[in-house]
Amino acid sequence: MPISGTPSRAQLVDHLVRTRIAGDVATPRENNLSHYRQLANGVRNYWLGLELGDRWTDEQDVLAVMAERVGVNDDPEHRYGQDTIDPELTVDALDRMAARLRKAAEGRQRVLFATGHPGGLLDVHRATAAALRAAGCEIVVIPDGLQTDEGYVMQFADVAVLEHGATLWHTHSGEPMRAILTGLDREGRPLPDLVVADHGWAGYAGQHGVDSVGYADCNDPALFLAESEGTVQVVVPLDDHVVSPRHYDPLTAYLLAEAGLA
Repeated sequence: MPISGTPSRAQLVDHLVRTRIAGDVATPRENNLSHYRQLANGVRNYWLGLELGDRWTDEQDVLAVMAERVGVNDDPEHRYGQDTIDPELTVDALDRMAARLRKAAEGRQRVLFATGHPGGLLDVHRATAAALRAAGCEIVVIPDGLQTDEGYVMQFADVAVLEHGATLWHTHSGEPMRAILTGLDREGRPLPDLVVADHGWAGYAGQHGVDSVGYADCNDPALFLAESEGTVQVVVPLDDHVVSPRHYDPLTAYLLAEAGLA
Protein backbone atom coordinates (compact mmCIF):
# COMPACT_ATOMS: atom_id res chain seq x y z
CA MET A 1 0.00 0.00 0.00
CA PRO A 2 1.24 3.55 -0.71
CA ILE A 3 2.45 5.69 2.17
CA SER A 4 0.15 8.60 2.98
CA GLY A 5 1.64 11.81 4.29
CA THR A 6 5.30 12.18 5.10
CA PRO A 7 7.13 8.95 5.97
CA SER A 8 9.57 8.53 8.81
CA ARG A 9 13.09 7.52 7.87
CA ALA A 10 12.33 3.88 8.69
CA GLN A 11 9.12 3.94 6.67
CA LEU A 12 10.91 5.49 3.71
CA VAL A 13 13.69 2.90 3.80
CA ASP A 14 11.07 0.15 3.77
CA HIS A 15 9.23 1.81 0.90
CA LEU A 16 12.41 2.24 -1.16
CA VAL A 17 13.17 -1.47 -0.84
CA ARG A 18 9.60 -2.61 -1.57
CA THR A 19 9.37 -0.48 -4.72
CA ARG A 20 12.95 -1.30 -5.78
CA ILE A 21 13.98 2.34 -5.86
CA ALA A 22 16.78 1.01 -3.66
CA GLY A 23 17.71 -2.39 -2.26
CA ASP A 24 17.72 -5.13 -4.92
CA VAL A 25 17.26 -2.90 -7.97
CA ALA A 26 16.35 -3.88 -11.50
CA THR A 27 19.65 -2.74 -13.05
CA PRO A 28 21.77 -5.90 -13.45
CA ARG A 29 25.35 -6.15 -12.27
CA GLU A 30 26.71 -6.69 -15.77
CA ASN A 31 25.14 -3.41 -16.93
CA ASN A 32 26.68 -1.55 -14.00
CA LEU A 33 30.16 -2.92 -14.66
CA SER A 34 29.87 -2.22 -18.39
CA HIS A 35 29.08 1.43 -17.68
CA TYR A 36 31.96 1.74 -15.19
CA ARG A 37 34.28 0.31 -17.84
CA GLN A 38 32.99 2.64 -20.55
CA LEU A 39 33.52 5.66 -18.30
CA ALA A 40 37.05 4.51 -17.43
CA ASN A 41 37.76 4.01 -21.14
CA GLY A 42 36.86 7.63 -21.83
CA VAL A 43 33.54 7.16 -23.63
CA ARG A 44 32.11 10.67 -23.27
CA ASN A 45 28.44 9.66 -23.18
CA TYR A 46 29.14 8.14 -19.76
CA TRP A 47 30.78 11.30 -18.37
CA LEU A 48 27.39 13.06 -18.03
CA GLY A 49 28.57 16.54 -18.93
CA LEU A 50 31.67 16.34 -16.75
CA GLU A 51 35.36 16.62 -17.60
CA LEU A 52 36.98 13.66 -15.86
CA GLY A 53 40.34 13.86 -17.60
CA ASP A 54 42.56 10.88 -16.83
CA ARG A 55 41.60 10.68 -13.16
CA TRP A 56 39.25 7.68 -13.47
CA THR A 57 40.89 5.35 -15.97
CA ASP A 58 40.79 2.31 -13.67
CA GLU A 59 37.33 0.77 -13.49
CA GLN A 60 38.19 -0.72 -10.09
CA ASP A 61 38.57 2.80 -8.71
CA VAL A 62 35.14 3.62 -10.13
CA LEU A 63 33.68 0.50 -8.51
CA ALA A 64 35.20 1.45 -5.15
CA VAL A 65 33.48 4.87 -5.22
CA MET A 66 30.19 3.28 -6.25
CA ALA A 67 30.39 0.77 -3.43
CA GLU A 68 31.07 3.57 -0.94
CA ARG A 69 28.48 6.09 -2.15
CA VAL A 70 25.77 3.88 -3.65
CA GLY A 71 26.12 0.52 -1.97
CA VAL A 72 26.76 -1.67 -4.99
CA ASN A 73 28.60 -4.92 -4.35
CA ASP A 74 32.30 -4.10 -3.88
CA ASP A 75 33.56 -7.50 -5.09
CA PRO A 76 35.15 -7.09 -8.56
CA GLU A 77 34.62 -10.81 -9.16
CA HIS A 78 30.84 -10.40 -8.84
CA ARG A 79 30.19 -9.86 -12.53
CA TYR A 80 26.65 -11.12 -13.20
CA GLY A 81 23.25 -11.13 -11.55
CA GLN A 82 21.82 -8.89 -8.82
CA ASP A 83 23.25 -5.57 -7.73
CA THR A 84 22.10 -3.23 -5.01
CA ILE A 85 21.62 0.35 -3.86
CA ASP A 86 21.84 0.80 -0.10
CA PRO A 87 18.59 2.53 0.96
CA GLU A 88 20.31 4.04 3.99
CA LEU A 89 22.73 5.81 1.64
CA THR A 90 19.76 7.02 -0.39
CA VAL A 91 18.16 8.60 2.67
CA ASP A 92 21.49 10.01 3.88
CA ALA A 93 21.86 11.77 0.52
CA LEU A 94 18.26 13.03 0.70
CA ASP A 95 19.13 14.59 4.05
CA ARG A 96 22.14 16.35 2.50
CA MET A 97 20.06 17.54 -0.44
CA ALA A 98 17.41 18.82 1.98
CA ALA A 99 20.05 20.93 3.72
CA ARG A 100 21.01 22.55 0.39
CA LEU A 101 17.35 23.17 -0.48
CA ARG A 102 16.83 24.77 2.93
CA LYS A 103 19.77 27.09 2.22
CA ALA A 104 18.23 28.01 -1.14
CA ALA A 105 14.90 28.79 0.50
CA GLU A 106 16.46 30.88 3.27
CA GLY A 107 18.42 32.89 0.71
CA ARG A 108 15.53 33.10 -1.78
CA GLN A 109 17.94 31.88 -4.39
CA ARG A 110 17.47 31.39 -8.13
CA VAL A 111 17.00 27.67 -8.78
CA LEU A 112 16.90 25.78 -12.08
CA PHE A 113 15.32 22.33 -12.38
CA ALA A 114 16.04 19.88 -15.20
CA THR A 115 15.75 16.18 -15.94
CA GLY A 116 17.10 13.73 -18.47
CA HIS A 117 14.74 11.12 -17.06
CA PRO A 118 11.25 12.65 -17.45
CA GLY A 119 9.52 9.27 -17.34
CA GLY A 120 10.63 8.76 -13.76
CA LEU A 121 11.73 12.00 -12.13
CA LEU A 122 9.79 14.85 -13.74
CA ASP A 123 7.25 15.07 -10.95
CA VAL A 124 9.91 14.85 -8.22
CA HIS A 125 11.49 17.98 -9.69
CA ARG A 126 8.13 19.69 -10.31
CA ALA A 127 7.02 19.27 -6.70
CA THR A 128 10.36 20.50 -5.39
CA ALA A 129 10.23 23.54 -7.64
CA ALA A 130 6.71 24.37 -6.43
CA ALA A 131 7.81 24.13 -2.80
CA LEU A 132 10.80 26.41 -3.35
CA ARG A 133 8.69 28.95 -5.24
CA ALA A 134 6.24 29.00 -2.33
CA ALA A 135 9.22 29.68 -0.04
CA GLY A 136 10.19 32.74 -2.09
CA CYS A 137 12.76 31.32 -4.50
CA GLU A 138 12.91 32.35 -8.14
CA ILE A 139 12.49 29.29 -10.37
CA VAL A 140 14.61 30.07 -13.41
CA VAL A 141 12.72 30.32 -16.71
CA ILE A 142 14.94 29.11 -19.53
CA PRO A 143 15.44 31.17 -22.71
CA ASP A 144 13.25 30.43 -25.71
CA GLY A 145 14.48 28.74 -28.86
CA LEU A 146 17.18 26.52 -27.38
CA GLN A 147 18.16 23.29 -29.11
CA THR A 148 20.91 20.69 -29.32
CA ASP A 149 21.72 18.00 -31.87
CA GLU A 150 19.26 15.74 -30.02
CA GLY A 151 16.27 18.07 -29.98
CA TYR A 152 14.71 21.16 -28.42
CA VAL A 153 15.34 22.29 -24.86
CA MET A 154 11.92 23.06 -23.39
CA GLN A 155 10.43 23.69 -19.96
CA PHE A 156 7.33 21.97 -18.60
CA ALA A 157 5.98 22.38 -15.07
CA ASP A 158 9.09 24.42 -14.18
CA VAL A 159 11.44 21.62 -15.26
CA ALA A 160 13.79 21.81 -18.26
CA VAL A 161 13.63 18.76 -20.51
CA LEU A 162 14.70 17.67 -23.98
CA GLU A 163 11.89 17.41 -26.51
CA HIS A 164 12.25 15.38 -29.70
CA GLY A 165 9.47 14.51 -32.10
CA ALA A 166 6.77 15.85 -29.75
CA THR A 167 8.06 13.51 -27.04
CA LEU A 168 9.99 14.22 -23.85
CA TRP A 169 13.38 12.63 -24.38
CA HIS A 170 15.66 10.56 -22.18
CA THR A 171 19.19 11.93 -22.43
CA HIS A 172 22.54 11.59 -20.67
CA SER A 173 23.99 14.60 -22.49
CA GLY A 174 25.24 17.77 -20.87
CA GLU A 175 24.53 19.75 -24.03
CA PRO A 176 21.00 20.85 -23.01
CA MET A 177 22.41 22.43 -19.85
CA ARG A 178 25.15 24.04 -21.89
CA ALA A 179 22.45 25.55 -24.10
CA ILE A 180 20.58 26.94 -21.08
CA LEU A 181 23.61 28.47 -19.35
CA THR A 182 24.89 29.92 -22.62
CA GLY A 183 21.44 31.29 -23.40
CA LEU A 184 21.13 32.96 -20.00
CA ASP A 185 24.55 34.56 -20.43
CA ARG A 186 23.66 35.74 -23.93
CA GLU A 187 20.54 37.44 -22.57
CA GLY A 188 22.54 39.10 -19.77
CA ARG A 189 20.67 37.15 -17.12
CA PRO A 190 22.40 35.71 -14.02
CA LEU A 191 23.17 32.03 -13.82
CA PRO A 192 21.23 29.97 -11.26
CA ASP A 193 22.42 29.84 -7.69
CA LEU A 194 21.48 26.18 -7.66
CA VAL A 195 20.67 23.48 -10.21
CA VAL A 196 18.55 20.51 -9.13
CA ALA A 197 18.74 17.89 -11.83
CA ASP A 198 20.12 14.51 -12.94
CA HIS A 199 22.25 13.02 -15.72
CA GLY A 200 24.26 15.45 -17.84
CA TRP A 201 22.11 18.40 -16.76
CA ALA A 202 23.53 18.12 -13.24
CA GLY A 203 27.03 17.18 -14.37
CA TYR A 204 27.49 20.06 -16.81
CA ALA A 205 26.19 22.61 -14.31
CA GLY A 206 28.55 21.42 -11.59
CA GLN A 207 31.47 21.28 -14.00
CA HIS A 208 30.88 24.92 -14.91
CA GLY A 209 30.80 26.24 -11.39
CA VAL A 210 27.10 26.26 -10.57
CA ASP A 211 26.04 24.58 -7.33
CA SER A 212 24.48 21.33 -8.44
CA VAL A 213 22.58 18.55 -6.68
CA GLY A 214 20.73 15.63 -8.19
CA TYR A 215 19.84 12.01 -8.59
CA ALA A 216 21.66 9.12 -10.25
CA ASP A 217 21.25 5.40 -10.79
CA CYS A 218 23.81 2.74 -9.94
CA ASN A 219 24.80 2.44 -13.62
CA ASP A 220 25.56 6.18 -13.93
CA PRO A 221 28.80 6.56 -11.96
CA ALA A 222 29.98 9.94 -13.25
CA LEU A 223 27.92 12.07 -10.88
CA PHE A 224 29.11 10.08 -7.87
CA LEU A 225 32.72 10.57 -8.95
CA ALA A 226 31.97 14.29 -9.26
CA GLU A 227 30.47 14.30 -5.78
CA SER A 228 33.60 12.61 -4.42
CA GLU A 229 35.69 15.37 -6.03
CA GLY A 230 33.40 18.20 -4.91
CA THR A 231 32.25 19.18 -8.40
CA VAL A 232 28.64 18.20 -7.67
CA GLN A 233 27.47 18.86 -4.13
CA VAL A 234 24.97 16.04 -3.52
CA VAL A 235 23.96 12.96 -5.51
CA VAL A 236 21.10 10.76 -4.34
CA PRO A 237 21.48 7.11 -5.38
CA LEU A 238 18.27 5.52 -6.65
CA ASP A 239 16.75 3.59 -9.52
CA ASP A 240 15.67 6.51 -11.68
CA HIS A 241 12.88 4.75 -13.59
CA VAL A 242 10.80 2.26 -11.60
CA VAL A 243 7.44 0.91 -12.74
CA SER A 244 5.39 3.88 -11.48
CA PRO A 245 6.48 7.49 -11.01
CA ARG A 246 4.08 7.61 -8.03
CA HIS A 247 6.54 5.39 -6.16
CA TYR A 248 8.75 8.47 -5.79
CA ASP A 249 6.06 10.48 -3.97
CA PRO A 250 7.06 9.38 -0.43
CA LEU A 251 10.70 10.19 -1.24
CA THR A 252 9.67 13.68 -2.36
CA ALA A 253 7.52 14.19 0.73
CA TYR A 254 10.41 13.18 2.98
CA LEU A 255 12.85 15.48 1.14
CA LEU A 256 10.57 18.52 1.35
CA ALA A 257 9.78 17.91 5.02
CA GLU A 258 13.46 17.64 5.90
CA ALA A 259 14.13 20.85 3.97
CA GLY A 260 11.39 22.67 5.91
CA LEU A 261 9.38 23.11 2.72
CA ALA A 262 6.39 20.88 3.41
